[in-house]
Amino acid sequence: MKYILAIDQGTTSNRVILFDKAGKIVNMLQKEFPQIYPHPDYVEHDPVEIYAQVYSLMTEVVAVSEIDPYNIIAIGIANQRETTVVWDKITGKPIYNAIVWQCRRTASICEQMKLDGLEDYIKENTGLVIDAYFSATKLKWILDNVSNAYEKALNNELMFGTIDTWLLWKLTKGRAFKTDYTNASRTMLYNIKDLCWDKKICDYFKIPMSMLPEVSDSSSLFGMVNLFNVDIPICAIIGDQQAALFGQTCFNVGDVKNTYGTGCFMLMNTGENKVTSKNGLITTIALGLNNKITYALEGSVFIGGAIIQWLRDELKFINASKDSEVDALRVKDNNGVYIVPAFTGLGAPHWDMYARGTVFGLTRGTNKYHFTRAALESIAYQTKDVLDAMCLDTNSKITSLRADGGASQNGFLMQFQADIIKGDVICPISLESTAMGVLFLALLYTKECLDFEDLKNIRKQGLIYSPKIDDEKRTHYLKKWAKAVQMCKGWEKE
Repeated sequence: MKYILAIDQGTTSNRVILFDKAGKIVNMLQKEFPQIYPHPDYVEHDPVEIYAQVYSLMTEVVAVSEIDPYNIIAIGIANQRETTVVWDKITGKPIYNAIVWQCRRTASICEQMKLDGLEDYIKENTGLVIDAYFSATKLKWILDNVSNAYEKALNNELMFGTIDTWLLWKLTKGRAFKTDYTNASRTMLYNIKDLCWDKKICDYFKIPMSMLPEVSDSSSLFGMVNLFNVDIPICAIIGDQQAALFGQTCFNVGDVKNTYGTGCFMLMNTGENKVTSKNGLITTIALGLNNKITYALEGSVFIGGAIIQWLRDELKFINASKDSEVDALRVKDNNGVYIVPAFTGLGAPHWDMYARGTVFGLTRGTNKYHFTRAALESIAYQTKDVLDAMCLDTNSKITSLRADGGASQNGFLMQFQADIIKGDVICPISLESTAMGVLFLALLYTKECLDFEDLKNIRKQGLIYSPKIDDEKRTHYLKKWAKAVQMCKGWEKE
């Protein structure tokens, strides 16, 4: 039997999944890691802890599965995107914590970029909007605020990477310094037209290009990992949301998936067509395969499933995330309560770095079940906003949505999502779409699967949720939501 190890490095946890080549999960281990909040708008991770945990999970999952490491034919990595690590080339130690994609500390840098007239250039060449979400301003902040960082960078002593590059460098003991097209396209430093690091943007930020990794196809040989004295190739690296798009077999132009994780991330395959959004979405690279680039439109919701974690950990309304479904169904509706979970600003299609979380419609009759229901509903509303923008940009009508991620297990949320978009929500049997995307790329590289039709046979469809509410009720809900969003914008702006 041949096996593939898939590393799913997420925002709140690391997961390592051992697949057999038929796509069956042999074993899976997962562990959460701490979130670091030095200031209200700061979010950080310890990159050393992330690597140590990933390596530990890799060895443990192989050991408990009692398989021969010689039968592991490939390792692949999917990772949280945009999160920024800078480390010393000589010592191998990070010079600062990883700055997470959710972090808002660089909003003022983004404002200066806009004043300097860079918006059109950034959109045209990177496909992105100017926002603290992306890696470039995080890297600049580290160079500007860590002692001697800029001098070391000029002396070619520092290396920059998103989490995939950091893990690859560590796993290969410093022999591989690479990333793939999908992760590069999320940095706001990469030109997705010319497929190269953009010198003009790097010069603007005073970022030495020697800090930047080599960019490769998502399915290619990145390096070798020694595991139990066996050299195993890392032959797949891809950003987690692009991995989920591929894992959901969205191989055709117009296919759409939404991942309900910490945030919500909707991607539409646009093929070789680099669609420029006029409605608040971004253009990104969906895949680099066989020297061919596939593009996607994407809408990113910063707080999706994270609002349920907030109910659990901060407000103590629920004991476990799964309790949210039961509690939401204890009441017939939200009793007029609307939550806009803009804890770290609003992402697509609004892009307001200064919006903050707000609750509207509280009365003496509001109870915690209404609050929980409104929290779940906010995930569906945000998804609907992105879907509407996607339809406008492509002049198309989207009648179905492929769903995955942890929150897609919530039956109430999936049904409400179908009600709000007035279309089917399709869930796979295996919710591990991100890891499945890594598996698919590894199978293609190792020639265990020869084409996309082989891959489609591996993915199995699960539940389908169809809309049930009437148009009048849907319209009422959406008008209230739109009003709530408008009222929360700009809260933190001076």
